[in-house]
Amino acid sequence: MIYNQNSDVIIVGGSYSGLSAAMALGRALRQVLVIDNGQPCNIQTPRSHNFLTRDGQIPKQISALARKQVEKYETIQFYDGLATNVRKKSRGFSVTTQSGENFNCSKLIFATGVRDLVPDIDGFSECWGISVIHCPYCHGYEVRNETTGIFGNGDAAFEFSKMIFNWTKDVAVFTNGKSTFSGEQSRKLKQHRIKIIEKEIDKLEHHKGYIENVIFKDGSKSSIKAMYAKIPFVQHTDLPKKLGCELTEQGFIKVDAFQKTTVHGIFACGDNCNFMRSISTSVAMGTLSGAAANKEMIEEAF
Repeated sequence: MIYNQNSDVIIVGGSYSGLSAAMALGRALRQVLVIDNGQPCNIQTPRSHNFLTRDGQIPKQISALARKQVEKYETIQFYDGLATNVRKKSRGFSVTTQSGENFNCSKLIFATGVRDLVPDIDGFSECWGISVIHCPYCHGYEVRNETTGIFGNGDAAFEFSKMIFNWTKDVAVFTNGKSTFSGEQSRKLKQHRIKIIEKEIDKLEHHKGYIENVIFKDGSKSSIKAMYAKIPFVQHTDLPKKLGCELTEQGFIKVDAFQKTTVHGIFACGDNCNFMRSISTSVAMGTLSGAAANKEMIEEAF
């Protein structure tokens, strides 16, 4: 395929937010290049929920349908590969791919997502996104009223426990070591019959990603049907930071109400700048970033 070397906008990342941004720009008659290596963070999640008209569908099917619809816009091209470097030029940006190709653009949108730092516990990565889950709004309904664990400790785990208690009353917090809850937090959890289990975890026993037991290092076990975990993450790429885009204290790309980063001409959308980690918010942010990038070009040219 012959690619346009000069585009109005290059979108790095072609999952839900990137595709949504591309559609908005395609409908605004802009020349767009979407660079994507096909590795979304929800690659092993069996079903997607809480997205109107697509509730319960396989995530890959949703993105495949989205891409098919975006491909109908003749000014949009897709490059299957990895963006490895970006340079700011006197006017616009130059993007280099892993294979050494260079593409130029006036505006840049990062829809690159984040990479979760899965703990080194046998079985955790196999269950992540299937039965070890991050969001009750995305997956909580399917495991409502089930025996549920929360992987965490301290203030974050306490706040998470309060939330999950809305979906099930059969909850235990696995601190994977000595509890760091305050006396008041421990009292409150016990008052609601939320167990605090301080044993160190050896592995998660599961069947094809569906958790069955938490096995502790002392040989004992605890049977559960689901586990919630808020684990650390890093940006999927350091390209925005290299260009000078600021990050928030939580590690997200800092954006304003129009998805503009702290560097002129660069926008960000999706999981890389939002804690919700859901398809619906990613799609909304993508639409807004595409429209905002188009508006910025209009203002500069008029």
